[in-house]
Amino acid sequence: MSQLSFLCISTYFKGEAFLKACKEAGNTVYLLTYEKLADQPWPREAVDEFFYLPSQDNSTQNLDNMIKGLAHTMRSRKIDRVVALDDFDVEKAALVRETFRIPGMGQTTARFFRDKLAMRMRAAADGIRVPAFSSLFHNESITEFLRSTEAPWLIKPRSEASATGIKKVHSLDEAWQVIHSLGDNRHQFLIEQFKPGRVFHVDSLSQDGQILFSRASQYLATPMDVAHGGGVFRTAVLPFDSDEVQSLHQLNETVLKAFRMQSSASHSEYIRGDHDGEYYFLETSSRVGGANIAELVEVSSGVNLWREWAKLESAIARNEPYQLPEVQNHYAGLIISLARQQWPNTDGFTDEEIAWRMSKEYHVGFIVKAPERERVLQLLDAYMNRIYQEYHASAPVPDRPTN
Repeated sequence: MSQLSFLCISTYFKGEAFLKACKEAGNTVYLLTYEKLADQPWPREAVDEFFYLPSQDNSTQNLDNMIKGLAHTMRSRKIDRVVALDDFDVEKAALVRETFRIPGMGQTTARFFRDKLAMRMRAAADGIRVPAFSSLFHNESITEFLRSTEAPWLIKPRSEASATGIKKVHSLDEAWQVIHSLGDNRHQFLIEQFKPGRVFHVDSLSQDGQILFSRASQYLATPMDVAHGGGVFRTAVLPFDSDEVQSLHQLNETVLKAFRMQSSASHSEYIRGDHDGEYYFLETSSRVGGANIAELVEVSSGVNLWREWAKLESAIARNEPYQLPEVQNHYAGLIISLARQQWPNTDGFTDEEIAWRMSKEYHVGFIVKAPERERVLQLLDAYMNRIYQEYHASAPVPDRPTN
């Protein structure tokens, strides 16, 4: 078995299962991360060598320094593949691939999975429904958009993750106040009409442009609701044989094909509008979903997205066949909240359906698993009420993400 070298880029502490599986597949594993994350409990037995970036700044100068450092490193170390483990690393990985001519997603395709304006333009060009939107480049076009669509609107950063930096506005004047407040950075944002509806996520693995695995779930409280309303995050796997799941899988396949997805994990979000019952594309990413969604998918299906993604990448690099493990169908739901206590005591939660407990400072969370979806929803409702009473804390959403 040939030994290949993988450069994994993770500027958040995540992807431990990927690193372990990549090493278990017989590869040399390098990890590029920030200096401030050096002391995190990375699986050091799975990483042959660490490389560190001094700061979170994605300025041209810092990216140039990253490339120069890797160029020096590659004089004595071969790198065969580059993998971005977090949303914020997709562009770095694409730049490294383009510069050193390493196979994988290049910068043009990477924009479809990072830039929310590029996503919407690509989807709309392929006839995929998207909420009405506009760039913030041209004043007259923005005013025309505001006058031709109904309030409210969302002003969103083009390259942030989750609900970070999103502003909701309710009038033309308020919209322009926010746009003007963005100053010279306004080109990095877009504006989109807000329509209420049910929001879903589809988590997938793809190989050579074909989806190998997908699991569809519904947010019971969306990341935006939680970030801006101080709620409790909840999501639950949808009924496996429902028309809704079939529609979401078909739409997800159309989106990933339009976005030129080849081989990767992906996390995509869709909304079914209350006003018309139609499905709309919201956003996608070439990574494993955050907020412990990977654990939810594993409890429901038996598929560990991080581990299987690593095995898939390794098989592709070696031109070997990849075999997805047997997929199970269990109903599962996830609930997470900020907590007032540093290490919340959850011994009082004793239901046999609990399949996972969160162990993180100032957080409380569970994944429950049951043969019937109704039982999952019942437990999530009961746990939400208990969490609000006994643990819940909220914090304002940051304008920019923090590690």
